[in-house]
Amino acid sequence: MERLRTIGLAGTDLARAQVWTLRCRLLKVGAVIVRNSRRIRFFLASAFPHQESFLLAAQRFASG
Repeated sequence: MERLRTIGLAGTDLARAQVWTLRCRLLKVGAVIVRNSRRIRFFLASAFPHQESFLLAAQRFASG
């Protein structure tokens, strides 16, 4: 969770959030996960309020 805050969420409103807040807002979400031979895809609901923060953190961890 510390790495999620310092690397994945740096510069966002959730960068200083508590563990409980991160767990409820980013990790306990309804999504469809599709895995094939080359990639893993997450399909989030369009009404998910923290979608931008989730995608930013995912991209930062995937690229480095």
